Amino acid sequence: MSETMPEQVADLLARQCGVLTIQSAATWVGGPAVRWRIDAGRWQRPCYGVVVTHSGPLSKDQMLWVAVLCSGTGAALAGLTAAEIDGLTGFDDRRIHVVVPASRTVRTRLPDAAVVHRSRSFGRADIHPARQPPRTRTARSIVDAASWMRTENGCRAVLAAGVQQRLIRPRDLVAELARRRNGPRQALLSATIADITGGAQALSELDFCRLTRRSGLPEPSRQVLRRDSSGRARWLDAYWERARVVAEIDGLWHMDAAAWWADMRRDNELTISGYRVLRFPAFAVRERPDLVAAQIAEALRLGGLNW
Repeated sequence: MSETMPEQVADLLARQCGVLTIQSAATWVGGPAVRWRIDAGRWQRPCYGVVVTHSGPLSKDQMLWVAVLCSGTGAALAGLTAAEIDGLTGFDDRRIHVVVPASRTVRTRLPDAAVVHRSRSFGRADIHPARQPPRTRTARSIVDAASWMRTENGCRAVLAAGVQQRLIRPRDLVAELARRRNGPRQALLSATIADITGGAQALSELDFCRLTRRSGLPEPSRQVLRRDSSGRARWLDAYWERARVVAEIDGLWHMDAAAWWADMRRDNELTISGYRVLRFPAFAVRERPDLVAAQIAEALRLGGLNW
């Protein structure tokens, strides 16, 4: 733009990727000038009350700003959208999730990709004080994303990934769930967070937690630290100490040859030391829980554990 801008306007344009509310733009050039720029095609109005100060395609960052500004004062990016900006990976959701207080009705037609969620438990304390575009704090983002997933497995996977990718701690999830009122999938969220707090960080391990419970198997210790012969830390997925039985759940990453060999070497060391080591692929835990449970039960009985 050729006009000389006040410094605060230039800062706002830079921070918001050239996206402004019409009210903000009018304080700089005046209402008639805003309308002229839109009519002349120099600016564009992707939704009521918001302008983008160029006429070309919108970038991803600009789409995020458009969605949150169109949703009104106090709105924030939320769920998977906010979590992915803050580092969550592994989920492909092309929608833009925005959260607003339950008392507000967003009457503006938003871009097709935007989804507005109304929440009774949403307030300014849920918005991160420094990050831009405005978005919910990470624990809130992860819990919201989980509750809005289309499937139960997706719900559990988001919670597990947030901890596994070190974006949040299990106790952050516990605190976030405690402050929420009854919401969607509250029971599932609570059970899954309890499993994660107990040490299950991958979705396959959460499936395994459910399997042991439903099959009436004794509860194992999870994510147990053990040192190998070289003194390196190794983590056991599930361990029944009295029976000296170890169960390992393999996800897709175990297709990597180096990781596979490292696991086999660890299993060999455990076997030499007198442990029974059982390995199960993640899909078997999900699709053949009866077979997995039967093999574990037999290993525990051979180890002298009765229940």
